[in-house]
Amino acid sequence: MPQITALADAIPNPPWKVVPDMNHSLLASQPTLTAARLPIARLLALTMTSFIATANETVPAGLLPQIARGLDVSEALAGQWVTLCALGSGLAAIPLTLATRGLGRRSLLLLTLAVFFLGNALSALSSSYALTLLARLLIGAATGLAWSLLAGCARSMVEVPLQGRAMALAMLGIPLALALGVPLSAWLTHWVEWRTIFALLSGLSLVLMLWVRLGIPQTHTPGPIARLPLRRVLNTPGVRPVLLVVWLWIMAHYSLYTYIAPFLESAGPAVSLERVLLVFGISAMLGIWLVGLLVDRWLRRLVLLSLGIFAAVALTLGLNGASTAVLYVGVTLWGLSFSGAPTLLQTALADAAGEAADTAQSMLVTAFNLAFAASGVMGALLLDTFGAASIPWSLLAWLLPAWLIAWAARRHGFPAGRRSPRKPA
Repeated sequence: MPQITALADAIPNPPWKVVPDMNHSLLASQPTLTAARLPIARLLALTMTSFIATANETVPAGLLPQIARGLDVSEALAGQWVTLCALGSGLAAIPLTLATRGLGRRSLLLLTLAVFFLGNALSALSSSYALTLLARLLIGAATGLAWSLLAGCARSMVEVPLQGRAMALAMLGIPLALALGVPLSAWLTHWVEWRTIFALLSGLSLVLMLWVRLGIPQTHTPGPIARLPLRRVLNTPGVRPVLLVVWLWIMAHYSLYTYIAPFLESAGPAVSLERVLLVFGISAMLGIWLVGLLVDRWLRRLVLLSLGIFAAVALTLGLNGASTAVLYVGVTLWGLSFSGAPTLLQTALADAAGEAADTAQSMLVTAFNLAFAASGVMGALLLDTFGAASIPWSLLAWLLPAWLIAWAARRHGFPAGRRSPRKPA
């Protein structure tokens, strides 16, 4: 929590102020909307939710040797913890969101946290490989629902001019989990058993349930909007271009991120994987802070700039990835340019979908996770066929179309000027 508070406090003349009357905010049935003010305490609850949701999907990847030994299986089988979590998230996001869209967002968020609590507790306590796989699948399904809810929860707490910043703060948990959660969990295994890590995630989920119950007001998707057919939401102007950019951007990112270790081997022993990931994480936190400041004014520019920088990094790494200096500069720019992607894309999609944002966000979760899975397959094929040096070049096949789609979606999807969310029908 001190890292998050420090980021918030570091902004000169911040565009938000903490809501002073917490007793009133805990009792309010609807969020208090005040100009130029962000309800920091409420949004930090969402930050921690996105932190745990990201940790659910990524922490096991850093603990595979320990998990394999503890469950007496191979590392390849232990890796299915990651696969099933991502699969559950991608497959369950849309049906769960559609099935529950008439219910209150806070109630659903509490339900997802309860599954996080039980699933991580089961992962920590069970010695049955099959049972832990079931736990990770259920956690994945709950994670998919959580991602669908977070944008609507954050946007409902503030007025339109602050929605982008609210979402940036809510999504701060993603780079925090990648920069701190994953390395910290791997480091802790030098002193505690791997099961303790999942017990800590379970306990954190339980504490967060209390925070959400007391600090976040109940909100609902409006009735007529909640009943909109999925096809109608998909056909809303701007929704499809954003989803296409999601797919292409995530394909590019995870094609490199998943296979960063074999790629770094070409740079020689002077390059440390842990150091590279730390540089990526630190630059990612700086990037999302900058996006939080600018997203409400320059969403389109930030999307085009971020995709352009990432494409330039891919080209540079392809030409001279063996240079240590080039590598670290490239990773820094990569972290800066990608870290704001969840905020930028979810904001753009929510603006395009309007009051159907929750349903649209479930589509984003599905596109994100399926692209994540597909990038692993594509990266493996490239690695086996052409070697690790081919991976940066392959990113251009995803990033250039993504940039062109975003550029073409000037009227709907990524409109020019200040954000202008779609009005309810």
